Amino acid sequence: MTTSQLHIALLAFPFGSHAAPLLTLVQKITPFLPSNTIFSFFNTSNSNTSIFSKTPNQENIKIYNIWDGVKQGNDTPIGREAIELFIHSTPTNFEKSMKEAEEETGVKFSCIISDAFLSFSSEFANKMNIPWIAFWTAGSCSLSIHLYTDLIRSNDETLLKIQGFSSTLKMSDMPPEVIAESLKGPMPSLLYNMALNLHKADAVVLNSFEELDPIINKDLKSKLQKVLNIGPLVILSSNNVFLDANSDESGCIQWLDNQKERSVVYLSFGTVTTLPPNEIIAIAEVLEDRKMPFIWSLRDNGVKILPKGFLERTKEYGKIISWAPQLEILAHRSVGVFVTHCGWNSILEGISYGVPMICRPFFGDQKLNSRMVESVWEIGLQIEGGNFTKSGTISALGTFFNEEKGKVLRKNVEGLKGKALEAVKLDNGSSIENFKALVELVKCHKLT
Repeated sequence: MTTSQLHIALLAFPFGSHAAPLLTLVQKITPFLPSNTIFSFFNTSNSNTSIFSKTPNQENIKIYNIWDGVKQGNDTPIGREAIELFIHSTPTNFEKSMKEAEEETGVKFSCIISDAFLSFSSEFANKMNIPWIAFWTAGSCSLSIHLYTDLIRSNDETLLKIQGFSSTLKMSDMPPEVIAESLKGPMPSLLYNMALNLHKADAVVLNSFEELDPIINKDLKSKLQKVLNIGPLVILSSNNVFLDANSDESGCIQWLDNQKERSVVYLSFGTVTTLPPNEIIAIAEVLEDRKMPFIWSLRDNGVKILPKGFLERTKEYGKIISWAPQLEILAHRSVGVFVTHCGWNSILEGISYGVPMICRPFFGDQKLNSRMVESVWEIGLQIEGGNFTKSGTISALGTFFNEEKGKVLRKNVEGLKGKALEAVKLDNGSSIENFKALVELVKCHKLT
């Protein structure tokens, strides 16, 4: 079995928006590695089908479907049950498939790149004497919080002062796994083990840029071997292959071309979450009452909840679509505000295209991201009371279209957009330098 050829093991966490960014990372580093490099991508069948159907012809990537923990003949679980079954099946499901991949290719692994959640990768890498690179798909702010889990849990105050954060955080801003009653549950345990083991990673890679959270990044670097912010991945390439007007089957871009500059409300809450019916109705009533131009990414189960006749009455100034070409929309001059669930990818995309945000977080790191948007970066605001009411929605939208504060928030996000663009400058951008360091680490052979 050869050890000279590069064979990269890619271990994905198959839920939410985790696996797709790992694939994006592979696509970014591939051109800088030898042409005969082998990538073996380990992920559940459902997740592989989802992400690879959108990016076909990945000839250099061998796809392996690992066991998702569901026993044959059982119903397919959803939500928390699916996550817990998967966690219980690790790490043996990965280990089994990785052995198969080495035997099938005849090439030993030279490096492991895993989702940071899968910190058992450190044991695999240690046994194989190869580098382990952990990919944190969210921001440096939420990573930092996980590393301070013990401190946070020992604090009986409602307000927290965490090293690196420029403002006081609320206990209610914390990811639920950090403040769970017990850390022994599958998901809290997975993340706590990550916090305990991440210092073993040869590098922790983030889809962010150092200038977004300089103090937090300095603190992270004092705790981890190497911290490499290589984002925003969405604008890492100067020729942005993600922006493709030809993919606009819904006609959003053509419709936006006919709207006034910064006049359109864009609403999207990701692929996992669905707003409660009363919130969908509250938003719809405000958009209709104020006749605000809007694009709303809303799946069929949400469309059914809209007030009767809403689609017909608003068709002159609004569009409801089941899937939105988000990057193309955010990049358009007509978009004035982004109403979001505060998933990290959406936050970073809003920053990358200079669009201020209205935040309605649901779970995970979203409440913390929302706090950062409003109180630290000051590029948007959280919806009043934590969910959409008619009065709260009117107030939030009014901030951006009728008040001076909206101009300040817009100016702030434009400033961060400028820093993001500086970070990916080819000559000396911080993310570019970090990306080069990542490529060198992937090329490194510890094997003897």
